[in-house]
Amino acid sequence: MIVVNVEVVTEAGAADKVRAAVQTMEQATRHEVGCLTYAFSVDISDPTLIRVTERWESLEAIRAHMASPHMATFQRAIAALEPKSLDIKAYEVAREVALG
Repeated sequence: MIVVNVEVVTEAGAADKVRAAVQTMEQATRHEVGCLTYAFSVDISDPTLIRVTERWESLEAIRAHMASPHMATFQRAIAALEPKSLDIKAYEVAREVALG
């Protein structure tokens, strides 16, 4: 399994400007082969911080996602915000452990 964590720092209120693009992206991505979890959130304490949490079955599934038309549309919407920073990290997970 591959876990991807994305953090985007934007101007305050930017999340509202891309809300429709986010909803379209989430819905389309959640139906992709290999997608286990795909969720956007705005940090409660810092409204300039947008997070994306993803879980994928494989790196091949992520590559297919990155090449999808809805990803290209979404990337244009995010680029229009002129993010202050973008941090993307992926982790290969050998096994998942329940903590609760």
